[in-house]
Amino acid sequence: MWLLLQTSFLFLFLLYSYFSSNVSSSLFPSTCQLQGQFHLNGMHKSGDVILGGLFQVHFFSSVPDLSFTSQPQQPTCHSVYDLGFRQAQTMAFAIDEINRNSNLLPNVTLGYTLYDNCIKLGIGFRAALSLATGQEEQIILDDTCVGNPPVLGIVGDPSSTYSIAISTILGLYRVPMVSYFATCSCLSDHQKYPSFFRTIPSDAFQVRAMVQILNHFGWTWVGLLVSDDDYGLHAARSLQSELSLSGEGCLAYVEVLPWDKDTNEIRRIVNVMKKSTARVVIVFAHHSRILILMEEVLKQNVTGLQWIASESWTAGADVLQTPQLMTYLGGTLGIATRRGEIPGLREFLLQIRPDLHHNSNYGNSMVNQFWEFAFQCRFAPAPSGWVEGGGALCTGQEDLENVNSEFLDTSDLRPEYNVYKAVYALAYSLDDMLRCKPGRGPFSENSCATLQTLEPWQLVYYLERVNFTTPFGDQVSFDENGDVIPIYDVMNWLWLPDGSTKVQNVGEVKRSAFKGEAPRSICSESCPPGTHMVRKKGEPECCFDCIPCSEGKVTNRSNSLQCTSCPEDFWSNPQRDHCVPKKTEFLSYLEPLGICLTATSLLGTFICAVVLGIFIYHRRTPIIRANNSELSFQLLLSLKLCFLCSLLFIGRPRLWTCQLRHAAFGISFVLCVSCILVKTMVVLAVFKASKPGGGASLKWFGAMQQRGTVLVLTSVQAAICTTWLVSSSPVPHKNTQYHNDKIVYECAVGSTVGFAVLLGYIGLLAFLSFLIAFLSRNLPDSFNEAKLITFSMLIFCAVWVAFVPAYISSPGNLADAVEVFAILASSFGLLITLFGPKCYIILLRPEMNTKKAIMGRGIES
Repeated sequence: MWLLLQTSFLFLFLLYSYFSSNVSSSLFPSTCQLQGQFHLNGMHKSGDVILGGLFQVHFFSSVPDLSFTSQPQQPTCHSVYDLGFRQAQTMAFAIDEINRNSNLLPNVTLGYTLYDNCIKLGIGFRAALSLATGQEEQIILDDTCVGNPPVLGIVGDPSSTYSIAISTILGLYRVPMVSYFATCSCLSDHQKYPSFFRTIPSDAFQVRAMVQILNHFGWTWVGLLVSDDDYGLHAARSLQSELSLSGEGCLAYVEVLPWDKDTNEIRRIVNVMKKSTARVVIVFAHHSRILILMEEVLKQNVTGLQWIASESWTAGADVLQTPQLMTYLGGTLGIATRRGEIPGLREFLLQIRPDLHHNSNYGNSMVNQFWEFAFQCRFAPAPSGWVEGGGALCTGQEDLENVNSEFLDTSDLRPEYNVYKAVYALAYSLDDMLRCKPGRGPFSENSCATLQTLEPWQLVYYLERVNFTTPFGDQVSFDENGDVIPIYDVMNWLWLPDGSTKVQNVGEVKRSAFKGEAPRSICSESCPPGTHMVRKKGEPECCFDCIPCSEGKVTNRSNSLQCTSCPEDFWSNPQRDHCVPKKTEFLSYLEPLGICLTATSLLGTFICAVVLGIFIYHRRTPIIRANNSELSFQLLLSLKLCFLCSLLFIGRPRLWTCQLRHAAFGISFVLCVSCILVKTMVVLAVFKASKPGGGASLKWFGAMQQRGTVLVLTSVQAAICTTWLVSSSPVPHKNTQYHNDKIVYECAVGSTVGFAVLLGYIGLLAFLSFLIAFLSRNLPDSFNEAKLITFSMLIFCAVWVAFVPAYISSPGNLADAVEVFAILASSFGLLITLFGPKCYIILLRPEMNTKKAIMGRGIES
């Protein structure tokens, strides 16, 4: 799924670049402008015709996070893979050898541009696009828009997954790509990948070779372990298909090795192997995955297994050939890519020298990075602290003979031999094309291609028909699927008595061994993805029915033996062939409802700020002074907090927002209602003081008493919130009760009693304010603010009485939306009813904002 998303994104990027270039060319028909340039590790050599190359020269890469708010930084690669660098140098050697050959491509000099993919699809894809489009910032075209392409063909990519993605795009433009290590059988679809070729046999042939080995030894009950990628999963399907076709064997189990070091999953797989009666285990995976597996095999002491290795870990896996592991891996049989000899390669490697004046675009940065890795030095200017820490500076005169690595060991060249054949395949194809005689060509009107009007698709035509023999004696040609004539070496891992290990060639497998179709004698077809095998009663164990998996369960990748439940946060896709993450739901800032509520909250906050500014500016006017200005300011500030606290209910619930949202809401509203309650009591006290003998009542409602009352009432709510948070704090909760295929993120209240007490206390204060204001509603006009308070409390209580049943009945994020709506509605109700009339008089009826008008009309208390 991730590969599909990455490929889709990169394809959209290519389309964008294409349409941008079309628009640009319509405005500026004589030039093409490069929209962006990738910084890639590479090697470059000029020539009449340039060949591209993609190699794995670094193990790891650091890709910056994509914020989509600024131009992303370029990725960086680290941890040099010296054998990958040797493969890149093999291509440089082959091109150098061709240029010195007077019989092949006479009068034509080949050049190359080689890039490092850092074992990262995004980087490999960027490199492929850079090869296909070039890195020049501006290209001048003639009226016919013709010219030589930046590269005529590409050698690579070594990964099946990367080759799938890259060939999907390059195939649209028929740019030939010859891989030297991508073995997935899916790449044999020449309709889907019309310009893809490879000099390594397809996994389909490797699988058939393994079946022949099984038949030779009479092994009919085997286990299968595969890596979790295109290489492993397609190999598993092919092996299942081949065993079904032959009808002579069954798989005891099929397990997918995880990419990361998942200890529990590895332990489970080894337990399956240990309990199974199958003593033969076939493994399609990279040696790094095998190493993790063997650590657990060593722990559980699983002996007596016969291992059959795929080509990816048969040869060159020295890390596995230790005395400790050879106790278990001794006797391993493996399929290995064809070994070849390349005379002169070692001498060429010894001539490598760094480019002390390289640049990041077309210099030999790849060579310099290898040089620093090989000699553990740094070129000037060295990184900060390198020299101070005792690090050496590279001079460029170091001797490669002193390097203690496999780099110079050319006795067992396998991927390198495939690189060598790939370069020669492109060279022979180009040579055949340039030897075409005018009038006898294969193109329209019997025309030929010329070096000046060369198109990549023309080279594809000749690649499909190329046929040559290497100096080592191997014939190279491609079939209708772009696959090379298959040939494998069969290897045997030997643990010698002296404790040393030896990987011995015990045979080879050629296509001739598999001519003809095996008789079709099977009991049941392989189950399609999304179904699992159910054994037929009374029938042999290879006979089964395919039953669809139930909802929430899938077949375990390529394992159709049983359906497995998806993890808690995953659900089955409609085809039941893999688990997909459950959709997550919460009140988001990015959805329309969340945007509306956020905007409304900020609007309320802004209005409060505006009203507060008006009151402060007009604080000396009669209507403000007669309106208990201090309580009005406190009330406006508390309303602003009420509006702002609603934002805590929007967004993905987190521990601090869950704990803070209800506490902030409860304290803000109690502060607001306390101000209104005190304000109401002051109105009533002023009225009593206006009667004969009632002046004593005002002494209980001085400024200090008002502040103290608000503080005490708010402190009670703060104590309730503190008790609630300490005893049973709200926490984020993933709720799956509403939908099986969806996760609703919400805040569990923790203590329902605490939440009820918080709301009840607000309701109690609101009811007291409403009751006192209601009893004071018939006071003379000079005290008619009680009417406004009565109306505001009526709105407040109505909103929160309606809130309780709506909140209880609302599922998931709708409950948060209901609570935010109640907060905003009640806050706006208080703001408009209490401050709207005053702002109207201050701003629109200033003639009424006089002491005489207030006393005469009784506008305020």
